[in-house]
Amino acid sequence: MADDTSIEPAEGDAIVVTTAKRRITRKTAIIGAAAAVLLLGGGGGAYMMFAGDAPAEAEAPAGAHGGGGEAEAEGGHEGGHEPFDVPPIMVNLRSVDGAAHFLKVHVMLVPGPKATEESLKARLPLVLDAYQPFLRELRPEDLAGSAAVFRIKEELLLRAREALGEGQVDGVLVQDLIQQ
Repeated sequence: MADDTSIEPAEGDAIVVTTAKRRITRKTAIIGAAAAVLLLGGGGGAYMMFAGDAPAEAEAPAGAHGGGGEAEAEGGHEGGHEPFDVPPIMVNLRSVDGAAHFLKVHVMLVPGPKATEESLKARLPLVLDAYQPFLRELRPEDLAGSAAVFRIKEELLLRAREALGEGQVDGVLVQDLIQQ
């Protein structure tokens, strides 16, 4: 006797094969959408981080930065001007425990294309006045870690540009940063 569960088609019958349809549930759709957003956001963030300002610098002609290698060899940077020395600044740091903490900062300003040494000397009190409140508000915890110097440099550059105007300062070089 033949197995009752097997069905054999007769000679003129057509065989129809159907597959089970997969339904996309709401949970699967949400997970897929979140993954797509993360991939697009991560890709865009990586592009912005690695691209940054590099294309503008790469497209500049070879002699666009004040003579190329000659200015860098003579002046130490692209602008051709010597960095301007700012006198050391010593401030008290804010502390929660009431103990005395001091910070001594010695920086140099890299002049911009519109700056002259005389104009920087004449407006130096404005720069020092802009630096004092920022430095006094720092806490000892703000100076911990490898990124602290970078954050301080960026803030000092921002304040120097606000005090002197655009095109006057291209950078801030930290000579000493001593916490006691």
